[in-house]
Amino acid sequence: MDKQKIQEKQKEILDFIGTFCSEKLDDEYFELAERLLAKLGRKRSVPFLSGYAEVWAAAIIHALGTINFLFDKASKPYASVDDINDFFKTNKSTTGGKSKQIRDLLKLRTWDDEFSTKRMRNGNPFRNLVMVNGYIVPLNILPDE
Repeated sequence: MDKQKIQEKQKEILDFIGTFCSEKLDDEYFELAERLLAKLGRKRSVPFLSGYAEVWAAAIIHALGTINFLFDKASKPYASVDDINDFFKTNKSTTGGKSKQIRDLLKLRTWDDEFSTKRMRNGNPFRNLVMVNGYIVPLNILPDE
């Protein structure tokens, strides 16, 4: 793989993401997207080398939005799937498909430690639970050592 080509494509995608985040989202989403893009760029088979940069930028925002409830109107910031597709001039099914590809490739789930917003991490109902001898228990009932 040509590292130069990967870096050029990453920069192109990141420029689109940066514009969207500054207009519609916030710095935290930009930082998460930047980290996600870098992780994709380290894969053996870099997925974003083929296809349009706009589609990959939209898919990255969509993937992050899916695991962080961006599409919930009660969420701050909020953006709809249509907002993303209208901004990047992409097709809903293409963006959704690439987003699923990203989530599957990186095993992204809701309350993901690496790619969740602070609000999501703080609201994680599982953050104070641990597995002890096959049982799920709250951390606060364990003895201090």
